[in-house]
Amino acid sequence: MRHGDKVPKLGRTASHRRAMLRNLVQQLFVHERIQTTLSKAREASRHAERMIRFARQDTVAARREVATFVGDRAVLRKLFNDIGPRFVERQGGCTRVLRLGVREGDGAELALLELVVRKESEREKQVREKAAKGSGRGGKKSKSPAEEKPGRKSRGKQKPG
Repeated sequence: MRHGDKVPKLGRTASHRRAMLRNLVQQLFVHERIQTTLSKAREASRHAERMIRFARQDTVAARREVATFVGDRAVLRKLFNDIGPRFVERQGGCTRVLRLGVREGDGAELALLELVVRKESEREKQVREKAAKGSGRGGKKSKSPAEEKPGRKSRGKQKPG
């Protein structure tokens, strides 16, 4: 009988698993969106939600508790000054896990782990503004597959007829 099987092992020793999850959570707080495998994303999401709960309290005790897991002072500062206040009104569900499909090399299922309420980066703003403005070329618009004429396209040589 396997007691204590609530923690996914992720194929690692306890110390390696803890270090990996700490790194994933720290990078989530730095970049606010990370790509990893589905099982790692789900486990990191649990830990990230817990850290955000502490960050919403913003007490010395909460800072010390989070500091034992996060470790990096810059990330800790960002978590309590920037990320925590964004989620004060939310009861939970601060992270989102989106499935991306399978990785080509080993078939592992990939996922995107992100904060639900994210700050838009400068690059994302530029991309959004460019898309809203349009390409600016004034050329012909390409037809969508629904607008094209129905029917089969010919393949190879056709018989005379």
